[in-house]
Amino acid sequence: QVQLVESGGGLVQPGGSLRLSCAASGSIFSINAMGWYRQPPGKQRDLVADITSGVMTNYADSVKGRFTIPRGNAKNTVYLQMNNLKPEDTAVYYCWLKTGLGNNYWGQGTQVTVSS
Repeated sequence: QVQLVESGGGLVQPGGSLRLSCAASGSIFSINAMGWYRQPPGKQRDLVADITSGVMTNYADSVKGRFTIPRGNAKNTVYLQMNNLKPEDTAVYYCWLKTGLGNNYWGQGTQVTVSS
């Protein structure tokens, strides 16, 4: 079994920054991709950003230029650096992992609230 544990969410004012962290553990033989999804209240869960093979990053248009997945992290970890946060970034953020065999795993979610 694979477990994903997220941390770093919280309350921040508009224009502020937060850094989310996710650590994966368990029976992981290979990782194809890791990343972050978010689900605002009453809406569907959508991709925020991901990194494939440890080097290729992909971002939703709404976060380009503000959010970054750093490269060169420790094995089985992924971060999300969020800058210039806006109220519309408020959501539950979920860590996601796709193994080399194509299995998908999710974290429990961490709340990010952007409000003055």
